[in-house]
Amino acid sequence: MAEILNRAKSDVTDEFYTFYSDIQAELNHYEYALADKTVLCNCDDPAESEFCRFFLRNFRHLKLKRLICTSYSGSPIVGTQMSLLDDAERPITSAHGYVIDVHDVPVSGRGVTDADIDRLLHSRSRGIKRLSGNGDYKSEECLALMDQADLVVSNPPFSDFRHYLATLYEHHKQFIIIGAINNATYADVFGLMKDNKLWMGYTHPKNFMIPSDNGHGNVKKLPDGTLIASFGNICWYTNIDIPRRHEKLILYRHYRPEDYNHYDNFDAIDIPTLADIPRDYAGLMGVPTVSLMGVYSPDQFEIIGGTKGKLGAEIGVKRNYRGRTDVAYTDENGKRFCPYGRMIVRNREPEPWKE
Repeated sequence: MAEILNRAKSDVTDEFYTFYSDIQAELNHYEYALADKTVLCNCDDPAESEFCRFFLRNFRHLKLKRLICTSYSGSPIVGTQMSLLDDAERPITSAHGYVIDVHDVPVSGRGVTDADIDRLLHSRSRGIKRLSGNGDYKSEECLALMDQADLVVSNPPFSDFRHYLATLYEHHKQFIIIGAINNATYADVFGLMKDNKLWMGYTHPKNFMIPSDNGHGNVKKLPDGTLIASFGNICWYTNIDIPRRHEKLILYRHYRPEDYNHYDNFDAIDIPTLADIPRDYAGLMGVPTVSLMGVYSPDQFEIIGGTKGKLGAEIGVKRNYRGRTDVAYTDENGKRFCPYGRMIVRNREPEPWKE
């Protein structure tokens, strides 16, 4: 199962648990970044967390130095799926936060098995310790554990993503975390991506286990009763320099002025889709933010800024025909458009333009 941290005291439901296969599909790309590292996973219940199990199973293969997994007492699943005792032989319950702190994973054979993991979790000397607080990632003891880690890997609650992200930067952590793609349109997240301090990872998890039908996403029930919520707008975010962010888009189109609309209130052309980016245009372009952020390479494009509200005002976007700060254009038929979700970029190495 996956990670959720503490939730805001509201009606927001954040119980979305990541599948082991989705964790593996993304983490397979980061093996070089994990060797000799201390990894922290903020979990709901580390005894059942698929993040925790992934790192325990692959502890030796990844050459980890240490694994720290914390739990949150407000989670509805803590202590409900495995009958475990803490290091003082007290039952694990939802009344407290807990931590699993592992420096090695003993194996019975050639590789780590579920039985090896279960033995470790049930071991008094190597197992689960009770925290003094509730395991809230913002608590002093959990932040102290974060400070001991080199790398944080988690699925923070969707509703608290931006605060969790800010906490990671405040504590100077490398990370690989799950979040909604649309987070990239918020000014604080966009600013990090613009400054090349944050980028999207490789894969896009679509399905998450949920404890009850919470009304989010498309929910279906499997034959065994497991509830699955499906999304189409989820990705991984990281600040680890991955090879993918240096892969350049192959651009096919050539620039012809009559093929592109120029904004009425900002000196740039509008690009409807990534396939429309001209290979030989040296000026400013407004491209779909979410689409480009997923494949953006700082070696190929310079991000100038956003177009909407405060971000637009910062780069000189004037109010459009709707009275809002955002780009707009008038087409050849005199019809006005305010295209959705643009950011302004420049091609760093455009081909010479020929008429």
